[in-house]
Amino acid sequence: MIQWLRKKFQKAADPKSQPAASNAGRWEHLEEILGFQISDSTHYERALRHRSIIDGDVYSKSETYERLEFLGDAVLDLIITEIIFDKFPTQDEGFMTKLRAKLVKGDTLALLASDLELNTILEIGERAQGQGIELSKSVLSDVFESLVAAIYLTEGYTKTYQFVEKVIEEYLDLEQISITVDNFKSVLLELTQAHKLSLPQYRIINESGPGHDKTFEVAVIIDGQECGKGVGKNKKQAEQIAAKHAIGHLKSKLGISNSE
Repeated sequence: MIQWLRKKFQKAADPKSQPAASNAGRWEHLEEILGFQISDSTHYERALRHRSIIDGDVYSKSETYERLEFLGDAVLDLIITEIIFDKFPTQDEGFMTKLRAKLVKGDTLALLASDLELNTILEIGERAQGQGIELSKSVLSDVFESLVAAIYLTEGYTKTYQFVEKVIEEYLDLEQISITVDNFKSVLLELTQAHKLSLPQYRIINESGPGHDKTFEVAVIIDGQECGKGVGKNKKQAEQIAAKHAIGHLKSKLGISNSE
C-alpha cells in the first residue's frame, strides 16, 4: 500500500533535518492544518506532547497524547465508516470493512501525519531529542489519532468530520486504495485452499540488529517447500513480503496469470 502514497519518510530520513518549530510558530502551523482558530489549546497541547516529556517529571502520563489517542481511535473509526458508507453507496459490507481497515491502519495514519508535518510541532522530552522519535510511524499514527480527539473535544463531531474528510480528500485516493492488495497473507491462504495445498507456514530464519532496531527474515513454507522469503523491521511485515513472493511463485508454478 505504501507505493500509492507519497514516501514522506524517505524525505525525512535525517531527524536533524526536521527542526521543531518555535512555540509561537507551533500554534500558527497547527491552525493552518486545522483550518480554524484554536479557542482553547489545552487538549491540543496534550495531543502534541510525547510521553518522553515525563522523563523530566514536568508532566504526568495523562498530560501526554496517550489518553487522547484512545478516544481519537474510536472517533476516527466512526468518521471513516461514514465517509466510506457515503462515498460507495453500492458496495457491500465486505468491501467497506476492508477499505476501512486500510484507512485506519497505522501506516496510513502515519503518512497522513507526515503530510501534515505534525512531526515538526510534536513536543518531545529533552533527553529524547535528536533520536528521530518524531519520525516514528507508530508515534505519528498515535499523534494523528490524538489530534482527532482534541478537535472532537473542543469543536464537536461535525468539525472533526470535516477535518478528517478534508485530509482524506487532499492526500488519499480512495478508489485506488480500494483496489490495492495489501494483505498478501490472506491472498496466499485463499490461493493454497483453492488449489488444495497445505496451509502456509511462516518461519523466522534470521534476526539481526540491536533489540530496539531488529530486522527479521521470514520464509513461507507450503507443502514442505520454501516458496518465498521476506525481510522486514517486524515479523508481520516480513511475513507479508514473504507471502507476496510466494503468491508470485505459486501462480507461476500453477500457470495462473498475475491478473487473476
